[in-house]
Amino acid sequence: QVQLIESGGGLVQAGGSLRLSCAASGGTINTYAMAWVRQAPGKERELEAAINGSGGNTVYANTVKGRFTISRDNTKNTVYLQMNSVKAEDTAVYCCAADRWGPGSGDSRRYDSWGQGTQVTVSS
Repeated sequence: QVQLIESGGGLVQAGGSLRLSCAASGGTINTYAMAWVRQAPGKERELEAAINGSGGNTVYANTVKGRFTISRDNTKNTVYLQMNSVKAEDTAVYCCAADRWGPGSGDSRRYDSWGQGTQVTVSS
């Protein structure tokens, strides 16, 4: 299984921007669909964005569509989440997840490799 390490979280004001990174090791990620999944205290885990292995197909939750962008650089074994116009309700732990040979599904249950997560806190 590929190992995933997230970075880039922190405190940001509402309306601001943040870019999260997910570095993969132990495999070449171009064979993996990747996703960003968040979990806030007391809430269900939510998949916010997913991307297929080539980067040609992306999926977004309605809550972040138009504000967040998922991308990947397979030469660097890294996936990104650009977060713009953030809101207080975006506050959560954001985890990176991988699904080998997957299509870039919006169903978080497909993903079987997970990072530890990075905290994002949005102040209003």
